[in-house]
Amino acid sequence: MRHQYATLWIWFLLLPLSLDYKATDANVGHFAQSALVIPAIAAGLALVLIAPRFHDRSRLRSAVTFSMLLCVFGSVVAQLVQDNDTGNYLRVLLPFALFALGYFVACRPWSEYRISQFERALFFANVISLVFTLIYGMATGGDLEDVRYRIISVTLLGLQGVLLHEFIVAKRYSFFTIAVFAASVIVELLSVTRSLLLGTVLLFLMAMALSAPSIRQVWRAVARTVIVGAVLAGVAGVAALSFPTVAEHWTQRIFASEETVTGKDPTTITRLAEMRDQYDQVTASPETLLFGAGYGHYYRYSPAYLPDLAGQISEKDFYAINEWAAGHNFWVYQLFAGGLLFGIAMPLATLAALAICFFSYRYWRSVVPDAPMLPVLGRAIMLFAALPATSIGGNPLGPRFSGLVFGLALGLMIATHARLQRALPARVKRAPAPRHLRPAAMPELPGRIQPGMGRADLATTLGMSRTATAAPGSSRFGALVSRTASTPRSNRPNIAR
Repeated sequence: MRHQYATLWIWFLLLPLSLDYKATDANVGHFAQSALVIPAIAAGLALVLIAPRFHDRSRLRSAVTFSMLLCVFGSVVAQLVQDNDTGNYLRVLLPFALFALGYFVACRPWSEYRISQFERALFFANVISLVFTLIYGMATGGDLEDVRYRIISVTLLGLQGVLLHEFIVAKRYSFFTIAVFAASVIVELLSVTRSLLLGTVLLFLMAMALSAPSIRQVWRAVARTVIVGAVLAGVAGVAALSFPTVAEHWTQRIFASEETVTGKDPTTITRLAEMRDQYDQVTASPETLLFGAGYGHYYRYSPAYLPDLAGQISEKDFYAINEWAAGHNFWVYQLFAGGLLFGIAMPLATLAALAICFFSYRYWRSVVPDAPMLPVLGRAIMLFAALPATSIGGNPLGPRFSGLVFGLALGLMIATHARLQRALPARVKRAPAPRHLRPAAMPELPGRIQPGMGRADLATTLGMSRTATAAPGSSRFGALVSRTASTPRSNRPNIAR
């Protein structure tokens, strides 16, 4: 069977939701937003049906898959117990369902050609989301204080993570990539959002760690980051000169705590008050602690923090707050919505997967730096690392588009790690033992490639075509790498899954 429409489905999976927007009125725009979701779900289901399957088991892949199913399908138990508003429940659950859909689409042994298509679609969908969100936010009118929340793309940090991989790890620069990165920094400055800049710094440090597998190479990585630092400094200077009010807003945000009666930052206090109420609700009874309050359950600010907001909000307005959307803190909200049984498994599993893939990448980069699929793993790590970075200031799985993108990133990361783990050398655990005895280590699997065995064998073990490794130092993967046409072969397969 020739999957001639697979490319179309990949773009239909990502492009519609890249135009998703935050409506200024919660009572309008449901039809337009539904029209963006339906094609993405249909394309995702089609890709799941035609996707190739793994024949070997992976404990990491199994653990993440189980936690994903537990999060999405386990939410039905809390919904039946709490009987929350059905519409609110479905609206909050949808981004998590898209997260799971993206994961099941990408966590497959796709061919190198399909992987490059996924990466290209992810990159340009994130760029479109960046531009569209900025234009739509500005078009809604009002001053900077009113629109700054609506000009931020929900996957802005994910886009920056991929670009930082290109600059720092892959050492590739182009006018287009530098311009896109500069535009993302401008949006950060215009939004006057401290958590976004902090997330950028964390991704910057993570890219440096990926590019320097050993301590002695750290200084080389620092030298390569000079151009990124120059772009950041230049963009910040131009923005400060072009928009004088932006600098004033940043000054107010940085020193916000000094201008209050209590001497505490109001944004931080409201986030703490929200988390405290969610925690109090979920621990109120053994039933809610086990199953959670459910997605779409109402929460408010904890009265314990009302004195800390003196002069910032009236008591009437404080108690009038009653929200049902996904909370601003991703980690506490998962406990609040799913409890101990259905809420905490998925965040813990994804964090563990990110850490395992991160350290595996560093080791493989030091022993087999020219492994064909290693750049794919690096870009997937940087894209998915934006999820915890985004959680500093909000819930990364609250918006629909970010849920889908982070799900795809997680799937690519887990699938690539599983394939490389099968082929690349295992990391030996250091343990005291006699010299004639081998230290405790992961048992070598059949077909595992050791350093110096040759790239042709490695490509075969990974299930890739030999044309993908024809030019050492080059890569056919990725949206930002130009690909030359491969040499036609008489025995070239007709199926490109």
